[in-house]
Amino acid sequence: MSHKQYKLLALDMDGTLLTEDKLISQENKAAIREAEDAGATVMFSTGRGIQNVLTYVEELQLKSPIVTVNGSEVWKAPGELLLRHRLDTGLLRRMHGLAVYYDTWFWAYSVGDVYNKERWISEPEIDGKEWLKFGFYTENEESLSAIRKELESWESLEITNSHPANLELNPKGISKASGLEQVCGLLGLTMAQVIAMGDSLNDVSMIRAAGLGVAMGNAQDEVKQLADVVTVSNEEHGVARIIREYLLG
Repeated sequence: MSHKQYKLLALDMDGTLLTEDKLISQENKAAIREAEDAGATVMFSTGRGIQNVLTYVEELQLKSPIVTVNGSEVWKAPGELLLRHRLDTGLLRRMHGLAVYYDTWFWAYSVGDVYNKERWISEPEIDGKEWLKFGFYTENEESLSAIRKELESWESLEITNSHPANLELNPKGISKASGLEQVCGLLGLTMAQVIAMGDSLNDVSMIRAAGLGVAMGNAQDEVKQLADVVTVSNEEHGVARIIREYLLG
């Protein structure tokens, strides 16, 4: 496939575009600008909620679509929601129960807010929220594996991670890939015209579905095995390197 056939670059944020200090390097910033000047669309596809994405969108002056919370929300453009997939409230309560039982750190994105172990809400308030994603974090591998097994037995969630010590849960069938398919529909592109870059299990769906799936040098091993290409790490401007090699040619 000639380089000119890639029209869309979908970027994970943490561990991919962002350095460990959560910054966008000047090298990556310059390359993204060049890609856009060359007619490509550069967008974020992230596990973060929109509230934790917009400062970076503004920094790069992007007007492109955005996939947030691992695909539970797809934005036509900043501030313009295309669609939203809600997480069943009953499932959310059961996950919260698991987190409390195993004493893990946990967090949950609702529309317009994010809650966690230190800032949870009262039982009756749970029904009043539109939930999008739930996450567990623990360094205790036995607990993590027990939680995973329990969640798998429910057969009603998409189970990924954004770090080896966490689990991220979305409604079944909802992923960064499903989000990008919606974006391709909007832009009149096919997934074959997409380059997707990431480092964690929540990136696997889009890395596999994209025309070119790229794992970062710092990616989890499983992600590297499933990618078409492995590039340098997020600290070495891997995004800029892929833009130069595959988008600008």
